[in-house]
Amino acid sequence: MSRELVKASRVRISELTASTELYLGVHIAGPGLTFDISCFGLDAEERLSDDRYFVFFNQPASPEQSIRLLGAQGGDSESFAVALPAVPEAVHKLALTATIDGDGQMSQVASGYVRIVAGGTEVGRYSFTGAEFSTERAVMLADVYRRGGEWRFAAVGQGFDGGLRALLENFGGEALEDEPAEAAPTSTAAPAAPGAPAASVPQQAPPPPAAVPAPQQSADATLLAVPVPVPAAPAAPPAAYPDATLLAVPVPPAAVPPAPAAPPQPAGLRISLTKYAELTKYSDAAAGQDWVKQNDKLVRVSLTKGRDVLALQGSMVAYQGKADFAHEGSGMLRTLVGNLTGQQLKLMRITGEGQVFLADEACDLHVVRLEGDSFCVGSDRVLAFEAGLEHEVRRIEGEGLPNGGFFTLQFSGHGTVVVKTNGTPVVLPVTPTPETYVDVQALVAWSRGSQVITTAPVRIRRSAYAGHAAESYSLQFRGAPGNFVVVQPFEV
Repeated sequence: MSRELVKASRVRISELTASTELYLGVHIAGPGLTFDISCFGLDAEERLSDDRYFVFFNQPASPEQSIRLLGAQGGDSESFAVALPAVPEAVHKLALTATIDGDGQMSQVASGYVRIVAGGTEVGRYSFTGAEFSTERAVMLADVYRRGGEWRFAAVGQGFDGGLRALLENFGGEALEDEPAEAAPTSTAAPAAPGAPAASVPQQAPPPPAAVPAPQQSADATLLAVPVPVPAAPAAPPAAYPDATLLAVPVPPAAVPPAPAAPPQPAGLRISLTKYAELTKYSDAAAGQDWVKQNDKLVRVSLTKGRDVLALQGSMVAYQGKADFAHEGSGMLRTLVGNLTGQQLKLMRITGEGQVFLADEACDLHVVRLEGDSFCVGSDRVLAFEAGLEHEVRRIEGEGLPNGGFFTLQFSGHGTVVVKTNGTPVVLPVTPTPETYVDVQALVAWSRGSQVITTAPVRIRRSAYAGHAAESYSLQFRGAPGNFVVVQPFEV
């Protein structure tokens, strides 16, 4: 069964499949739009240190064939075969991207997804639409990356200003102009400066390149080849690569099968309330499926021995099975810090074996999974979290802020945090340029890698009646691609 992933979610590949031979299918479509879909092999600094690992229409494979461009098939606009064991150690991340070839904006995208296929079965999918973007001409779709000695998948969905050329330069590469038509063809474009990788981005597709002998590769590399079905005749067998085991995996159709029909229900009151019934599976696939959103306002957490949950006092609305609730003391030092900073959490510790339903004044709830990340959020925005997560008060300083700064909570480690908002929030990408400015009273959370650079006072009279000239403060965020800030349509 395919696991549905949401934007900013991360999952271990081993949780989706035991296979290390992956098919990555990308679909993106919009009226009148043409897209270039590429894969960047990045180093530990998230830079394209070797342009041979920029796999796109003009360079369809990495040197050892561990990453290969397969083309459109099975309903996918573009597809890649990735043999994870054969990816060199120097490559830490495979970044899938899509850019518009010609005029257009990412907000015009009608539908899109990235799906993971292993052993002929789709095991994971991240879907998106143009409603998540605005005037961007490129989008960083998803990452397959190393963390703690294992491979993981991240649904990124972050828009990027500029096209393929700007995206290449963002990753440290340099796009060179094509040679004139009458000039003798060259096999490789020289970089403009020593140490700067370069990749040629032509204005139109070149003629098919001549065959290049496969380079030396490790003896245990297993390559993935996906045959493209041809209706009129059987597909030709894929070409074998030297010293590699060829694994042929059929690509399942991209269409999602219809949901099974609901079992018959007795007429009367029960059938009238069926659509409000308790959900037992989390469609967003939280790790272990311990946290299940019943709707936008209510979440259910499954309790097990040895895994305690800390929740806001008074947030329990129901529970099933055996659950114990106890006051969670903060300790003298943490209480003192909380009183001084305003970041004090009044918590209860929940233990036992059962299910507990949590809510708070009909606020919208959002389940955030941390995989060794750090996440900053105000204490008034926290509903519950796993007891194993580290949390500490952090001061954000800035000229113009009341008392010279404000405080927030920083969560770190592996576990889940449930964040509450007033209304549906928006996740804004944080990039080096342009900077992102946020009203501090509408701020919900942000990634730890986002830098709070400065503050700027914004004085706006929001009401016409006398004596109500409200003054607000905005924070400036910037950081490396992949960072974000969350705001809500409500001022606290």
